[in-house]
Amino acid sequence: MRIFNLYIKRLIDLLGSLIGLIIISPILLTIVVCIKLTSRGPVFFSQERLGEKGRVFKILKFRTMVVNAEKIGSGLFVKTENDNRITKIGKVLRATSLDELPQLWNVVIGEMSLVGPRPPVPHHPYKYEEYSDFQRKRFEMKPGMTGLTQVTVRNSVTWDERIPIDVAYVKKFTVWLDIKILFKTLIKIFNRESIYTHTNVKDSEKSSNLN
Repeated sequence: MRIFNLYIKRLIDLLGSLIGLIIISPILLTIVVCIKLTSRGPVFFSQERLGEKGRVFKILKFRTMVVNAEKIGSGLFVKTENDNRITKIGKVLRATSLDELPQLWNVVIGEMSLVGPRPPVPHHPYKYEEYSDFQRKRFEMKPGMTGLTQVTVRNSVTWDERIPIDVAYVKKFTVWLDIKILFKTLIKIFNRESIYTHTNVKDSEKSSNLN
């Protein structure tokens, strides 16, 4: 049954991402033009992330910050929407999660799924080999554009507290669970929930990823 669910999941990923790219192509083009007109630098931002089985891949996003932002201020992480490295159009893209749309291409080519654990950078907070056997279970499925953690706690808890939720998703995975997570994601996007910090989490663990 799980193998069947995984087959259907990939079919949904492929069809959903391809159809999605076609439908939202006018939005994508508009964003591209806005980025080029309002700031210097490339339209897209790519960054190495840990994927399924610890394989490293490059995640795609629309660039929302100034070029070489990782060498300025807080480095890899953004702790507030008022970070002066974020461009004007970048603030809008981050608030609406539209900066994540290029990841549909990561889904098309099979590096990601529409739903799954979010992929961390290879060296933070841990290298793949530094995760425990239990923690590495979160890497048994492809990383997702959204996931169970994103529709429950998002960035309000530490990375270590998010891992058990990711592992629970991997263990309980069904196509129906994915569908429910996708609907909850849409609701959160329309509610424009903050992607940034909550005061009960340490600064080093509560920030959103760069770009």
